[in-house]
Amino acid sequence: MQMRTLLRRAVVLALALAAVTNPTAAFAQAPIKIGLVQGFTGPFEVYAKQAKRGFELGLEYATAGKKELLGRKIEILEEDDQLKPDVAKQKVTKLYADDKVDLIVGTTSSAAALAVLPVAAEFKKVLIVEPAVADSITGENWNRYVFRTGRNSTQDAIANALAVARPGVSIATIGQDYAFGRDGVAAYKTAVEKAGAQVVHEEYAPATATDFTAPIQKIIGALKDRSGPKYVFVIWAGKGGPFPQLVDNRLDKYGITITSGSNVLDVLRAMKSMKLEGMVGGA
Repeated sequence: MQMRTLLRRAVVLALALAAVTNPTAAFAQAPIKIGLVQGFTGPFEVYAKQAKRGFELGLEYATAGKKELLGRKIEILEEDDQLKPDVAKQKVTKLYADDKVDLIVGTTSSAAALAVLPVAAEFKKVLIVEPAVADSITGENWNRYVFRTGRNSTQDAIANALAVARPGVSIATIGQDYAFGRDGVAAYKTAVEKAGAQVVHEEYAPATATDFTAPIQKIIGALKDRSGPKYVFVIWAGKGGPFPQLVDNRLDKYGITITSGSNVLDVLRAMKSMKLEGMVGGA
């Protein structure tokens, strides 16, 4: 019942905002149009598909299978932003301007989400951010039309810090070199240092990177001679990333332990095959 109530409130809020600029259209018996913008093409496809399926299930549950609200049918217009900020901006503009959607749910990539925040403000229409994570989406770049239903970088960071951070612990980090990774590391550093641990080194790599030899050597150099517990914290969206090479480099020889957050089921299966079963982190 709580989910149904929340959905009704979100859609009613969007319709109320629409009514301010176009009262006639807002109360006509036309369908309620919702744009769903996700990165269905690219390395984050698994998150996009999860967001789509979850949204469909949520609508089905919240409307008791009717797919209608306030006597109006709910119509979903789906777009693929390919994880590209410029494409996301183009798709969101089209949905607001040409398709006249009442609100938009998206996007997968934090970089794409940041690109479309000003578009929601320009059209004065609601943007519900899911599943993009970067703090800045609802922080420094937020505007009054932006709402978030997923978790953010700080919430991830606090959970992961609680798993390993305490006085005397040294941590190096490696993350993707865009808003998700950089906001995530910044939040993690704040959380672990509050708990008495210390982040001694940061590394960033492109989301498409396949060779992590140089960053890993820098991480080993920063940690190997330190006393006390030592961790390398990985913040990486999608499959692969630096995990296989971190395992192959036998960090345990230097007393270094890998730590990272939990993930969607497909990624967790991949982690198990990388000999990461039993890894400690936040979920």
